[in-house]
Amino acid sequence: MKWRLLPAARFGAAAAHWDALRAGLPAAPMFAPAFVDALLEAFGSGPELLALCEDEAGPCAAAVLAPQGPGRWATFQPAQAPLGLWLQRPGIPAASLLAGLAQALPGFALQLGLTQCDPLLLPRPAPGAGDNMRTLDYIATARIDVTGGFEDYWNGRGKNLRANLKKQRKRLAADGTATRLDVVDQPGMMAATVADYGRLEGAGWKARGGTAVDAGNAQGRFYARMLEAFARDGGARAYRYWFGERLVAMDLCILERDTIVILKTAYDEGAADGLSPALLMREEACRALFDEERFARIEFYGRVMEWHTRWTDQVRTLYHLNHYRWPALARLHAMLRERGAAHLQNGA
Repeated sequence: MKWRLLPAARFGAAAAHWDALRAGLPAAPMFAPAFVDALLEAFGSGPELLALCEDEAGPCAAAVLAPQGPGRWATFQPAQAPLGLWLQRPGIPAASLLAGLAQALPGFALQLGLTQCDPLLLPRPAPGAGDNMRTLDYIATARIDVTGGFEDYWNGRGKNLRANLKKQRKRLAADGTATRLDVVDQPGMMAATVADYGRLEGAGWKARGGTAVDAGNAQGRFYARMLEAFARDGGARAYRYWFGERLVAMDLCILERDTIVILKTAYDEGAADGLSPALLMREEACRALFDEERFARIEFYGRVMEWHTRWTDQVRTLYHLNHYRWPALARLHAMLRERGAAHLQNGA
């Protein structure tokens, strides 16, 4: 196996290598070149590297990496990326790939981290799989498995969820408020759709925390560019939910093969008042996705919240994977982390 390093700005020239690895994995639209290109354009700062590995059988691994300080590298991980940018051919031990990459990186790499790994795409190494490796839980995340019909799925949800949404629909009908779900999937409409999404999010709590999407900020430019690129190949959808003529909730989604990923959700907090616009939207969107009979998975990729557990019991844990130059460094890092956790638990 041989690694070569390029400036990440040359990612487009290596798209064939990248896609050859994606083809052998379960669908993961956030690894599509259009997503990675948009991430680098919006959030890259210049020192990021593209790492490519080949053996006699062809491409066997690839990653986009960013320096983390002296002797430390990790997968490029803006907040807008659900997973760290690492791909590898199934069946190759991650330990051997990471050891070779650490040797190839500039400087003297003491630690190399793969952040936010999905065990569905990169099985978590068992404890003891390598003296130079350690894994760490990141978050639990949820998905909906699209199997059978929607009625069977919906009847399997909790009675409280079904009754609550039914009650809300009756209230809306009694008030004469018509609800409507529409789907935007055309490239030329994505910029305006992201602007609509930004207005929804910008009127809520995320604006107060300074994290809301806005058509004029880096997040807004990223989502507009990325969704437009996906839409050109039929890979983007924005679900919009209306109370009459009032836009009250939106999902921004990307899709590939049998998988759709809900990247962002926003709702009109002023329209809530005992109503749940996002949940009402999700019920109708899920019904449409089941009826479409195309998808096997609806992925959330965010931290599991209480409301996720009302929609699914399919939960798995994303994880970080660290490779260290020496086993002693791995043991030292683990010891320091354990001491830090004990310190916090003791309230000192």
